[in-house]
Order: sequence, then C-alpha cells, then structure tokens
Amino acid sequence: MIKIAVLGNGSWGSVLGSMLADNGNDVTLYGNIDSVNEEINAHHTNSHYMKDWKLNENTKATGDLEAALDGAELVLFVLPTKAVRIVAKNVRKVLDKTAAKPLLVTATKGIEPGSKKLISEILTEEIYPDDEDKIVAISGPSHAENVAQKDLTAIACASTNEENAKRVQELFSNDYVRFYTNDDLVGVEVGGAVKNVIAIAAGILVGQGYGDDAKAALMTRGLAEITRLGVQYFGAKPMTFSGLSGIGDLIVTCTSVNSRNWRAGKQIGEGKTLDYVLKNMGQVVEGATTVKAVHELCEEKGIDMPISEAIYRVLYEDADVDTEIKKMMGREPKPEIRL
Repeated sequence: MIKIAVLGNGSWGSVLGSMLADNGNDVTLYGNIDSVNEEINAHHTNSHYMKDWKLNENTKATGDLEAALDGAELVLFVLPTKAVRIVAKNVRKVLDKTAAKPLLVTATKGIEPGSKKLISEILTEEIYPDDEDKIVAISGPSHAENVAQKDLTAIACASTNEENAKRVQELFSNDYVRFYTNDDLVGVEVGGAVKNVIAIAAGILVGQGYGDDAKAALMTRGLAEITRLGVQYFGAKPMTFSGLSGIGDLIVTCTSVNSRNWRAGKQIGEGKTLDYVLKNMGQVVEGATTVKAVHELCEEKGIDMPISEAIYRVLYEDADVDTEIKKMMGREPKPEIRL
C-alpha cells in the first residue's frame, strides 16, 4: 500500500481514486469545490459529478494541496487541460519544500493551445525538468461511469521508463481493470487527446441524422488523422494508434452516450451553439480545447487533418455543418493508405 494524491475530484478523479483505494492504497482527492470535498468525506458520494454511486469509504478529500501531497509516493493528475499548468506550478512549490520526488501519472487527455504541448511535456517543464522518466500517462477505452460500475476495462500506461510503467500497472490493475504497459508516451497521449475532436465530429453526424456507414467512415479516417499528427509532429510510433489509446479509445468515445465530446457534438449537429453546449454540459468538453491546438499545428506544420479542421471551423468560425460535409466529400481523390 502507498499514499496516492489524486488531483481532481470530478467524475474521473473520484472513480480512479476509489479504484486505487479498492486496491488497498491510501488515497486523498484534491479539488477546489468545498461542497464536493465535504460530501465525499461525510457521505462517500459525489453527487455533483456522479449520481447514485459511492466511493470506497477509505477515500478522503481536501482543498489543501499541501495536505494532499504530504507523504504521497504517486500523484495522479485528473484535471482539465487548461488547469494542469497552474496546478503543476503549485505542486512544484510544495515538492520544493519537502524535497519529495513522487511518481507523476496523468489521466488528462488534451493538448495545450498556444504551446501545443502534451500533458507529460507540461509536467516535465513545470515539475521535473530533468526527469521525464518519472511521468506516466494512462489512456484507453474507458468512461468513469463504466469503471464505477466495475465494467471490464483495459487501459494503456506509458512511460519512457519501463519500470515506472510497470509500477503503475501493478498499482492500478485489479479484477475489473487491466493495464498494459507501453513505451510510446507521446503516442498514447496523442491518441487520448485527439480522439476527443473526432468524437465531436461523430456526435455532429448523429445530430444531423447520418447512420452507421458515415460513423464508420469518420472513425476510420479520423484514426488516420490522429496517426498522421502523432507520427509527423510528435514522433510517435504508428503501431500505438492500433492499440488501446488509439483505436480503442476512439471507438468508445465516438459511440457512447457517456462521452461528453460525443454529446456535445450531437447537440451542435442538432443546431445548438458551442456556447450553449459548454454552458449546459456541466463538465469539461476537452475536444473543444484540443481542436484549437490541432488547428494551430495544422496551420504551422502543414499537417493534413481535414476532419479536425472542419470541426474547428464549425466550432470557432461559425461554419455551416452541411457545407463542411459537402466540402469533405468533394475533396480531391487520394489514396487511402498514406502518412
């Protein structure tokens, strides 16, 4: 048993924290909403994010970052992409006081607009500038709602250090969640981040009334875009995108009603505005942020990602969905297999 700090007490933070407590670890959740922390401590529930579900009774919650990190051997980031850098800076301040060097694990799936950096790159920059090996990313076909019900789930854990990936595999695996190690840290992160953009597109198609053929085509061509970005810009391994964090996560995020990105896309396809959707979703829609970073990369590096670029135009340039679909279908003929 080790002490684990989970930074983020939303749906995923609560579920992963509870799972780690199920595995016998001493888990403290950190979050900035006092009422959520109080409910977790008093009732072992988190009705703000997860209705009709109870956390492991040994989980604790606090709004004090220093208390959460005290004695932690592993720190799990389950935060929105936009919050990672500021929280990482604060984590560094605490660790500088204690000289502690916990293993850092990220379950956040996103790319930071502006810097175009993956979460592992942000954590390296802000916390361990000389020690990327102490960072592990977890990603795969999983929704908090399903893991909370102990549905059978498989997830990849990736690091540049094999022993640290194995350590996470050992700590996180149990009889309902199986973790596989992977040495392609950036590839696993790219798959987990960009599939959210494709999931918005999948939801839009459903909202527009398109059927299974359209969804299958979108996911297949979306995977080609994810792979192209991962290999050409981040130096990822192509085979990674055939795994859990690539095609696996893409399938579940593009087809499940538990996917916030899919639900957001569906509402946009039905005619609602992005502002309306984001205000009423109640939780973060990571694809709406990640698509900004993808757009910046496409413009700067000339990477061919027509689906992602179409989604950017629909979300941020008021482009018409029907017009974008017609443009996609009328593009110059090209071979299927290419980078």
